[in-house]
Amino acid sequence: MKILFATSEALPFFKSGGLGDVLYALPKYLAKSKHQVAVVLPYYKSIKNENHEDIEYVASTMVELAWRRQYCGIYTVVREGVRYFLLDNEFYFNRPTAYGQYDDGERFAFFSKAVLAMLPFVNFYPDVIHANDWQTALIPLFLDAFYKELPEYGKIKTIFTIHNIEYQGFCQLSFLSDVCGVPDRYYTKYEYAGCINMMKGALEMADAITTVSPTYAKELSYSFYGHGLENIIRANAHKLTGILNGIDIASYNPWTDKNIPFRFSRNQRGGKAKCKAALQAELGLEQNPDAMLIGMVTRLVSHKGLDLVRAVFNDLMKANVQFVVLGLGDAQYEDFFQTAEFHYPGRVKAMLAFDAPLSHRIYAGCDLFLMPSKAEPCGLAQMISMRYGTLPLVRETGGLKDTVTSVDDEGNGGRGFTFQTYNAHDMLDSLWRACALYAKPEKWAQTMTAAMNYPCGWDQSAEQYLALYNKLI
Repeated sequence: MKILFATSEALPFFKSGGLGDVLYALPKYLAKSKHQVAVVLPYYKSIKNENHEDIEYVASTMVELAWRRQYCGIYTVVREGVRYFLLDNEFYFNRPTAYGQYDDGERFAFFSKAVLAMLPFVNFYPDVIHANDWQTALIPLFLDAFYKELPEYGKIKTIFTIHNIEYQGFCQLSFLSDVCGVPDRYYTKYEYAGCINMMKGALEMADAITTVSPTYAKELSYSFYGHGLENIIRANAHKLTGILNGIDIASYNPWTDKNIPFRFSRNQRGGKAKCKAALQAELGLEQNPDAMLIGMVTRLVSHKGLDLVRAVFNDLMKANVQFVVLGLGDAQYEDFFQTAEFHYPGRVKAMLAFDAPLSHRIYAGCDLFLMPSKAEPCGLAQMISMRYGTLPLVRETGGLKDTVTSVDDEGNGGRGFTFQTYNAHDMLDSLWRACALYAKPEKWAQTMTAAMNYPCGWDQSAEQYLALYNKLI
């Protein structure tokens, strides 16, 4: 089977969030099954600046967007059994940032059409094109409007994955004619609330839809989670499947991780306590092995549950705990954590940065990982924390509910701690339960074992994707 993933980001080239991790790990695991797997993404300025010397030029072509004719350079490289294609255009992709440009709609319309225009030049006609989020949501449209009558394209099926429905790709109504150059009959597919909604159109036109956890697939049909598309989700529920993401267990392995000062495993845990002491020293926290060290690695935005943390933070700090947060985001939360660090010297540390190596040391050195999200399509951090023996405390939503089961009142069963309602004091009650269990080392170690035993790799999820691909073709 030939599978082509179309994405706006993928490691090892570019990542701004969890999408980059997923589009690195999933193709790699599918390639191990002897399928022909390729990934296509824009050739951003940041990728060129990294001087990947093994990237090779293949060909160039012109891509038409209505009255525009734009150059597209095609480059390729093979990494870990996966062929990557990078599509170049200086006007669209030689920008300071990948996202947040005034013409993002046009930029990713170009990319989506260029994905299809590329195929004859690389002699790779996939059985399935797997598109991801709004940046590639026009691929089903362009395939139907311009390519499906061509023999090589006629059997291509499309899958669209919702990684986060909050970002949908809105443009003005003239976008389909002025930029995409498609007939008026497609307006009913992509028009929504007086504008063009790229994600809505992909939900209507793709042969299958997936999202990144079974619970999130169910939640999307409710207005609280659907962000205006809940009716579209319900109308297309027959082709929606929730498949849980995994993590790359080779990259997140406490026994081999070069980013942490001491190695450990579920059978040899001595390095875990040493990692905690080293993290305390690195961040200027008190050297207190008895304090429960709580960590967060997150974007500092409201839907990550930071308003809950802020509401009960002073109550939490009455316990024998320390708190570290790593991330960037809204000024109100950055200011809050900096103020908390000032009020609780030696007990709170706010690292306002994106620092991947430090995130590994936080996963390895903390006792508890806090993730009280308002909504979380899948979440990777809770699985990474379990891999490192750091127990997660999460709200029961999306992939958090699918991956973290709570210990009972006696401290038995489960892999962490959960709470249901989006309420600060419900979260605080779970934190008190965590503190109580931390005071029972044998019970805590028992729960650590359950967490570290959780199968968080991609094997099972990859099999589910393969089954879906086979069903389509």
